Amino acid sequence: MDNLSAHKTPEIRKWLAHKDRRRWHLHFTPTSSSWLNLVERWFKELTDKRLRRGVFTSVEDLTDAITTWAEHWNSDPKPFIWKATAEQIIQKVSRGRNTIHQIKSTTDH
Repeated sequence: MDNLSAHKTPEIRKWLAHKDRRRWHLHFTPTSSSWLNLVERWFKELTDKRLRRGVFTSVEDLTDAITTWAEHWNSDPKPFIWKATAEQIIQKVSRGRNTIHQIKSTTDH
């Protein structure tokens, strides 16, 4: 799961504590790592290839566009294939964190 705060509410913790769900354990992707979740990658495809430049004058138009795109996707699905190595990904994350740290340290007053 992503780190959405709704996944960590007292209600969710109580629900997970039920005796029938004792063996369930939630695992969260690290902050700024939603790209690891392939459903997020699918929504990026939808956004880039159908929604970004679309014009929708109603919720129904938007819903129809999403449904049609998903049906097209499902008629000839393509798997997402990782092209970067683990080392490349770790290096990129490290560079990003260093950049964020530099920005924070230069803007702290």
